[in-house]
Amino acid sequence: MKLDHVLLGLLAIRPRSGYDLRRWLEAEGGFLRSHVHQSQIYRLLNRMAEQGLVAFAVDTRDKAPDAKVHRLTDEGRTALLAWARSPYEPTSRFQDPDFMARFIFTGMLDLPALLGVIDAELAYRRQQIAASRGRDRAVRFEEPIAEIDEPRARLVLELAHQQGAAAVDTWIDWLERTRRLLADGLPAGAAPTEGRAPEGDAP
Repeated sequence: MKLDHVLLGLLAIRPRSGYDLRRWLEAEGGFLRSHVHQSQIYRLLNRMAEQGLVAFAVDTRDKAPDAKVHRLTDEGRTALLAWARSPYEPTSRFQDPDFMARFIFTGMLDLPALLGVIDAELAYRRQQIAASRGRDRAVRFEEPIAEIDEPRARLVLELAHQQGAAAVDTWIDWLERTRRLLADGLPAGAAPTEGRAPEGDAP
């Protein structure tokens, strides 16, 4: 996932300044990118402006520094849609930030493409389970250092496996429930409200 795509997706919702974009990434979007510096966002916005993907207007403010408010151009819209509709290739790490970026922005733009993203993720995780759940997990110690407690080592490794397996199962359950909800559609005007962010923190 490139930060460019996230910025384009956010600007597709409404025009924003670089400060607004960083504030969203630090709060609501913290699970997508961490430790994004303001200078990095400004460099990307300048580059995207040179490429014709975004345009900006200067917002003059009486009691604060003037701000460049960026908006998506037609070229930026085309680039965003191309990314959102491109084939999704899962990585070995489940709950990867790339999936969540595609889930959010593809989900806003194209339902069939979103269902394809979810289907690809589900198929990959099910294959992972089929390949790994039945494998021999016996730990073989050969001249371990004196500090290793072998019974406890076996226990903590098994507990770690159980936690990982439970997390993947929970992830798959969420994907399946989410797909059903999206495929069935919501009643007109309805939307899930649990966990909704305050208006000022909305995407």
